[in-house]
Amino acid sequence: MTKQEIMDVIVGCAEKLKHVPTFEELVQMTQLSHKQIRKHFGGYTRALLECNLEPKEIGRGAYKLPLEKLFTDWAGVVRKLKKLPTVSEYEMHSKYTSNPLQRRFGGWLHVPHGLKQFAGKFGLAEEWKAELELVPAPPAALATAPSQGRLYLPDKRLYGAPMFPGPLAYAPVNEMGVVFLFGWMAPQLGYVVHWLQSEFPDCEVMRRVGEDSCQLVKAEFEYESRNFLKHMHDVKGCDLIICWRHNWPECPLEVLELRKALRLQQSAVSQSFLPQICADER
Repeated sequence: MTKQEIMDVIVGCAEKLKHVPTFEELVQMTQLSHKQIRKHFGGYTRALLECNLEPKEIGRGAYKLPLEKLFTDWAGVVRKLKKLPTVSEYEMHSKYTSNPLQRRFGGWLHVPHGLKQFAGKFGLAEEWKAELELVPAPPAALATAPSQGRLYLPDKRLYGAPMFPGPLAYAPVNEMGVVFLFGWMAPQLGYVVHWLQSEFPDCEVMRRVGEDSCQLVKAEFEYESRNFLKHMHDVKGCDLIICWRHNWPECPLEVLELRKALRLQQSAVSQSFLPQICADER
């Protein structure tokens, strides 16, 4: 089915039910599958939004929801799937988007551990014991915090590592940070943004390939290069992945890892200042 055909089916289902259908209701009443919706929209929540069907729970006020309510919803999805959900799986089965949780914990990677600490602190761990046991050890950055005498607060936002000098005070922790950082670094890396969009691929850039020539490149922004797989993008529709962290060794596409490019850039700047400093000292 095409994207428009799927949207027509969802809208038709909503008209029959007189309310926005849950994913379970949609599957029972139609021939649509999780795979079809994920292929065209990435998740059921995004499909609803494109159909102009927006449940109250995923509106602009969702970020103000109490963390206890978000935890209960997340834990319910874990119980249903019997595993920790990916972003698309969570949005498929949850009443909310992943944005409120990602804002609070600085990225989906940190959500399970942050919610586990929250549950322990506020007496919810026993009720959801089986689900919380599925949460692995915390990421390395969090695991080292106690030894440094710092308390990780599960209801506070996580920032990336301090990053000076640069346009960001802290390293990116999501895809939007990657987009912003690339915009700042693009001229220095030989790129000029030609086109940006919310659909795949995210942008088109002109890249210098010679002293007097440039070439159009289609690029996709990702926080981690492996997210390209999770989002089920077609490698034939893209030339370049622009990311903060490259963690997909077998990637068939060219990857621009901004973390590495920034280190090289800062190193070059430091070395360029060194001769002048030595001359001044003499």
